[in-house]
Amino acid sequence: MTRRRTLIALLALAPLAFAQAQAGEMKPYSQEAFDAAQKAGKPILVEVSAPWCPICKTQKPILAKLSADPRFKDLQIFDIDFDSQKDLLRKLDVRMQSTLIAYKGAVETGRSVGETQPEWIEGLVEKTL
Repeated sequence: MTRRRTLIALLALAPLAFAQAQAGEMKPYSQEAFDAAQKAGKPILVEVSAPWCPICKTQKPILAKLSADPRFKDLQIFDIDFDSQKDLLRKLDVRMQSTLIAYKGAVETGRSVGETQPEWIEGLVEKTL
């Protein structure tokens, strides 16, 4: 009986947890998810980062804060690993880690490399709306 109640409670809360995870969630890049977001006309930010990059580490909390902003509730953030996803770097014409690429649907609206000023990153993200 306890298991059943627990399961029912979890199922009732699942839509809330899923909705929160979607808003501005940073997720690994997948071509299928990226294509779906573009086709749906979603605001998209591609973040190219490396675990050893100090600029990338500075950008992450700025992006997390922006993704929590209600203005960017539909923002899809895709993370590309600079060290292991070289084919995507060539495809997107990325030459350095700490690159941010903004899209409004299928159209690229801006690009930034090595930017750490929160207001400038916010300006780039605003171009996705």
